[in-house]
Amino acid sequence: MTTAPADGEVLRAFQALEDRFNDAMVSNDVQRIAQCISEDWTLVTPEKGPISREAILHAIASGMLTHDSMTKQVVRASVYGDMAVVTGRGSNTGTFRGEPISADEWITDVYRQVQGQWRCVLTHLATAG
Repeated sequence: MTTAPADGEVLRAFQALEDRFNDAMVSNDVQRIAQCISEDWTLVTPEKGPISREAILHAIASGMLTHDSMTKQVVRASVYGDMAVVTGRGSNTGTFRGEPISADEWITDVYRQVQGQWRCVLTHLATAG
C-alpha cells in the first residue's frame, strides 16, 4: 500500500499530474493522451453520460473533437492506497464537429497507480454554474 504524503504535497503532486493530462489533451495527440489514461478509462459527461476511451480517442484522432485550451485547479486530492480521487474546477475551449465549444466544469478524476505510474481510470464532469 502506498503511503500518502502530507496534504500540501498531495495537492501539488496531483496538480502536476492534472497539468500533464491537460497539456496532452490540448496537444490533440492521442498517443500523449493515452499515456495519461488507463485502457478502460471512461469519461462521464452531463450531455452524453459515459463515453469510452476508444470513442474519445477516435473523435480526437479524426479531428471531430479538438481542444485549444484546458485548465484545472485542483481543490481536493485524496490517496487511498493505489487509488486517488482528485477534484478541481476546470475550463476548456475547442471545437466539436467544427463548431466552437467551451466549458466551465467541476471535474473529478479517479486515478490508479500501476507500476509506479498514476493513470486516470475515470473522469466525471459536472457543469459549474
